[in-house]
Amino acid sequence: MPPPSAILMEPRKSPIQARSTASVEAILEATVQVLLSVGKERLTTTRVARRAGVSVGTLYQYFPNKSSLLQAVLRRHLQFVTDAIEQVCRDQHGNRLEEMATALVTTFLDAKMRDAKSSVAMYSVSSDVDGVKIARQTGLHSGKAVAAMLATTSDRLTADPQLVAAMLTSAMAGVSRRLLEAPHPEKQIEPLKRELIFLACAYLRAVSNRPH
Repeated sequence: MPPPSAILMEPRKSPIQARSTASVEAILEATVQVLLSVGKERLTTTRVARRAGVSVGTLYQYFPNKSSLLQAVLRRHLQFVTDAIEQVCRDQHGNRLEEMATALVTTFLDAKMRDAKSSVAMYSVSSDVDGVKIARQTGLHSGKAVAAMLATTSDRLTADPQLVAAMLTSAMAGVSRRLLEAPHPEKQIEPLKRELIFLACAYLRAVSNRPH
């Protein structure tokens, strides 16, 4: 049985009807807006409900407290990034390694930093809502997608695709963290993207040419 703290952060129920789904989306979007406008310390369920245009009672039908709200928006953000990675990996099946690396890095950073301020805000609440666990869960899916993509390459890959995928995703995570902790991340996205593509391509060239 999960600990009480974990239960308190889980949504009370999942939306089924279209109206319920719309309400949850409005609540999650309002949570991000309130987080950006007043910060995580001053964010309250009342403020979020007001911004979303729903009653506090409606909000509590889905999210029992502030922590569950923050966890939900973080999970939504990370799932968006994961979905983007899985899609680009499917699209790149059968291509050359450098094509894969370029598409993967570009898609990852474009999704991760789609809205730099929101991404930084999500990062700021991560440690408060067990963000490491959520990131680990979504990261497993991303890693599997990258490994599956690499296994289809038309190049000669001399290393285990899962190991190569782990190296690539670790490098991507490191650059992402560098951006999220930077004073002005929006100014560094493109330069770091170019360097990360260079690094990934160089690494993949190396592992495709070295002997077994």
